[in-house]
Amino acid sequence: MTLLAKLRAGREKLIRQLASFGVIGAVNFVVDTAIFNALFSIGPVKAQIVATTVATTLAYFANRYWTFRKHERSGLRREYLLFFLLNGVGLAITALIMGVAKYGFDLHDQLALNVVRLFAVGVATVFRFWSYKRWVFGKELEPETVAVEVPGQRTERERVRVES
Repeated sequence: MTLLAKLRAGREKLIRQLASFGVIGAVNFVVDTAIFNALFSIGPVKAQIVATTVATTLAYFANRYWTFRKHERSGLRREYLLFFLLNGVGLAITALIMGVAKYGFDLHDQLALNVVRLFAVGVATVFRFWSYKRWVFGKELEPETVAVEVPGQRTERERVRVES
């Protein structure tokens, strides 16, 4: 496989991962919002805790078995806890950017703060994708190769031995 073909394949694989990650994020946003609104009567904080827990759990399993399905497995408990921890870091990134906009730049306009929020969520999403890929789901497994012997052709090992 040429270097150009490897680069193209790597880019296509990354695009597929980003697309599935985006779909999962969008679905989980809807799930989170629906659960929050359905449980609003128990109180907004309790409703948000339940909604976030359910949506994050769903996001973990969807990412594990779709986006990062071809990556190493290091144990459900370890991956799940890291996933939740890194989601917390993503939340902190969003809150920090929002805090700087509101208190550091004295922004109070709702539209402006929504634009900042969109930017903040984007930064946190990039962090989440990178950190999940790096720490939660590990390295991508190499595709298994099957050696096929063709009668009359020498194998690579035989070629090296003959040429030496």
